[in-house]
Amino acid sequence: MNYAQLSAAIQAYCENYDTSTGGFVDNIPTFVQAAEERIYNTVQLPALRKNVTGTMTTNNKYITLPDDWLATYSIARIDNDGSYMYLLDKDVNFIRESYPSPTDTGAPEYYAVFDATTFIVGPTPDANYAVELHYFYYPESIVTAGTSWVGTYFESVLLYGSLREAYVFMRGEPDIIANIDKKYEESLFLIKQLGDAKDRMDTFRTEQVRYPVK
Repeated sequence: MNYAQLSAAIQAYCENYDTSTGGFVDNIPTFVQAAEERIYNTVQLPALRKNVTGTMTTNNKYITLPDDWLATYSIARIDNDGSYMYLLDKDVNFIRESYPSPTDTGAPEYYAVFDATTFIVGPTPDANYAVELHYFYYPESIVTAGTSWVGTYFESVLLYGSLREAYVFMRGEPDIIANIDKKYEESLFLIKQLGDAKDRMDTFRTEQVRYPVK
């Protein structure tokens, strides 16, 4: 299902074709994007992962995060011999206490989310190190891209998620919203079965979300 088809389906299900400025049709992109946000924050999908490489620089314990970063899957230091050393996720206070001085240098072994745009690593890099980051991100919305992985392979969860937002906008009857919520949860269960269980890949650590296949 592409965006044009999704928009048409939302109008048909809601029987609302109001094209006035600020009306129902004008707000369909908002419904869809709100639904996408809920889905992407509920389920882990390989389609929501990205891989980038960069450099940790000498005497700089901070790494700038990609603009579209949502959450970290793994981060690895790549040594000169090409071997990968996966950094362990810690709190900022652990790194501050373990390496209180910027002159506590060495090959970084730990990282923490310092703020919304930055990692902090410990110890402070004693040389330039290549780094590889696997992370979860918000893909481009189907609204602007025209198509998306969820729209193509799990259109039901995107449709019912969007319909929920649409009926809230219309101040729909509680029983109708409840029925849509039920259909959304059923669809969400199926995509979680795929993303959090069947489609899982090997992980270096065990604290990743586990979702049992039923």
